[in-house]
Amino acid sequence: MNDVARVYAEALFSVGENHDKLDTLQEQLAQFAEALEENSEMETYFFSPYFSSQEKADGISRVLDDPDEHFERFLRLLAERHRLPAIPRIRREFERRWREHKNLLSVHVKSAIELDQETVDGIGKRVEDQTGRDVELTSEVDPDILGGLVIRVGNRIYDSSIRSRLERVRREVARAA
Repeated sequence: MNDVARVYAEALFSVGENHDKLDTLQEQLAQFAEALEENSEMETYFFSPYFSSQEKADGISRVLDDPDEHFERFLRLLAERHRLPAIPRIRREFERRWREHKNLLSVHVKSAIELDQETVDGIGKRVEDQTGRDVELTSEVDPDILGGLVIRVGNRIYDSSIRSRLERVRREVARAA
């Protein structure tokens, strides 16, 4: 099913590139996918095999508020081909391509206590300097890591948390015993 999502995401991405609408399509795809996540009745309606493709296409027209014509056609095509359940995976793949196109790198900082914004921004700046890419920075507090930081840069994780250090010590002690 991931191949299906990739094919549809690439098709939508190509349309966006050709018509200079990448940002619009990214935004509308995100809004539609989030609306489905938040509204289980809407998700059931669009994902259910009990409703016809035409009923779903009519529903798309009612749900979307001033959609881009290309995006509405895309959703109607998905409805016609019974591929609306792939929307979350299509969104992930489209977002990945969009971030790559925009030269964005996702960076997530996790700490045991709230970090001041200057510290978080400093981490982001260092990653930007080292990678040469624009950084999309998020942070969160997770008391379970006890101390230190866990930084996710793209799909790489740099873990300098006290919890991971304690876990390494525990494994070494268990091996030595």
